[in-house]
Amino acid sequence: MSTTNAACEGMYSKLIDDSPYDDLNHRPDVGPSAHPVSPVRVIPRPSGPGIYRLATICLATLCAILLISIIAVAAQNKNKSQGGGEETSEIQKQTQDKNVSALVASISKLQEEKKQLQKEKDELQEKLAAKSATKAPEVIKLTTKATPAISCPVDWYLFNSSCYYVSRVTRDWAESKSYCESQGGHLAIILTAEEQTFVWGLLPRGHWNAFWIGISDEQTEDHWKWVDGTSLVGGFWEVGEPNNHINEDCGYIVKTRVMERVAIRSWYDAPCSMNWRYICEKEVGPGTSTAMPH
Repeated sequence: MSTTNAACEGMYSKLIDDSPYDDLNHRPDVGPSAHPVSPVRVIPRPSGPGIYRLATICLATLCAILLISIIAVAAQNKNKSQGGGEETSEIQKQTQDKNVSALVASISKLQEEKKQLQKEKDELQEKLAAKSATKAPEVIKLTTKATPAISCPVDWYLFNSSCYYVSRVTRDWAESKSYCESQGGHLAIILTAEEQTFVWGLLPRGHWNAFWIGISDEQTEDHWKWVDGTSLVGGFWEVGEPNNHINEDCGYIVKTRVMERVAIRSWYDAPCSMNWRYICEKEVGPGTSTAMPH
């Protein structure tokens, strides 16, 4: 700074020394022989280093102020630029969140619609099977002079050419099988959805109302057979059944208070030693009407 001040002072002094006003006292036409000239008032020049230092300080201050202003403007522009970028990113994020939320909502709606359609499908299948089941006895009961009507014993219910009995007592699977055989029948053999729906309609609802039917895989695991020795084809198992959880070799039907349960998915497997109620079936011919004990 002192070097700069000295340079400025030297330059200023040189400018003053070269000033044309200094020639007033040395003009060639001014002398003792020349015409007298009115004296010129000479304004004293400022002298001393103080004035130059002041000027230097002022210039330096102005430069500093200008530099600070430039830095402040640049920083403000940068902040605005960054702020604009952050705002744009935030808007994009909000838009993406909205799109994801809309997509999730659409998926949930489709899942609900699928569930509702499945429920309606099951209900329609039940109604169709029930309609077929109710119509069949009416056709069988049509009589002519050559063909007498088919009837079932008390507490037995007719479907097609079979009568079905639902017990009020519990027995294990082998005892249930023996009882049905003692009544001239067998544990129920269910081959069609219509027959399954008819039998399901005979069963009362309860917490866990279970009824043995004539199916087991005691002889060969996972090879289910009916009591007449024929192999099972298809069936009406609940999802995940049969699972042979604890040596479960005999099949049964469950009907609970849960209204979502349907006839065509109601079979389970269980240990044959458990005591359940049971369903007997007896094929009958024209004119059959024999009372049987409960």
